[in-house]
Amino acid sequence: MNWSAIKTTLPTTPFFASFNLWDTNRQLPKIRHTRPWEKQMLSLGFGSSSNNKGTRKRGTTTSTDSCIRITMKDRSKNRKPLQRGRNLSIEAIQTIQALKRAAAAAAQDRPCSESLSLDVVFSSKFTRLLKLDMMAVLHELLRQNECLLALKVFKVVQNEHWYKPQISLYGEIISVLGSNELYEKVDLLFTELKTETGMEHDIEGFNVLLENLMSFDMIELAMECFFLMKSLGCEPDKSSFRILINGLESKGETGLLAIVRQEAEKYYGEHLAFLEKEELVGS
Repeated sequence: MNWSAIKTTLPTTPFFASFNLWDTNRQLPKIRHTRPWEKQMLSLGFGSSSNNKGTRKRGTTTSTDSCIRITMKDRSKNRKPLQRGRNLSIEAIQTIQALKRAAAAAAQDRPCSESLSLDVVFSSKFTRLLKLDMMAVLHELLRQNECLLALKVFKVVQNEHWYKPQISLYGEIISVLGSNELYEKVDLLFTELKTETGMEHDIEGFNVLLENLMSFDMIELAMECFFLMKSLGCEPDKSSFRILINGLESKGETGLLAIVRQEAEKYYGEHLAFLEKEELVGS
């Protein structure tokens, strides 16, 4: 056998060196496994790559490379604000029940333990409530026509550091008191209203109070309310004059009617066209 015919050429470099495994610039193919949630997103039509066949240049992106950000909304922000006397907490409900039991025992002169007395319930339960719960208890008692008990609750609320006088709240209490023909309580509460400081300018609240006082035939208080709102810088509007003028006309109070008409003319002219429009609508 001619061994000289067989030429053996050895590589000058090792065989594995041609692959240059240490070359960091080499782009090696990446094997990417599709996760279960990605398969579900693809089945829904998100990130479909059916239209991206063939090769693509570096630096370009396809729909499969796009990211979908999913954010979860805080459910606590969906909660509605506490409504007047409707959405009551457990503490507020228990306080209402305790107040009513103590008030009933005191009204019937029944002997009761110290834990059931009205003063103890106020100090141990009511004053420990949050502001919203306190106001919810007050509105709920008014809704249940517990006017005298609600009036006591209102006195306690007035001593809180966060209390601010609101004409709408006074009007709500006066409405319940007047509906139960407790006119002396209405008179006392309105006298207290006139001594309040920092009263907000709520024209709608004043109009409701004016309408309630006129419906209870408390004409003098209605006129005092009219001049009170003016002294506080809350100018009467058309509804204010309409309530007073119509009420005074129906009750035959010609003297007071002339005063109110004179005030209305200062704002809306001599003809008071808004009253004529109302008469045409009513007819």
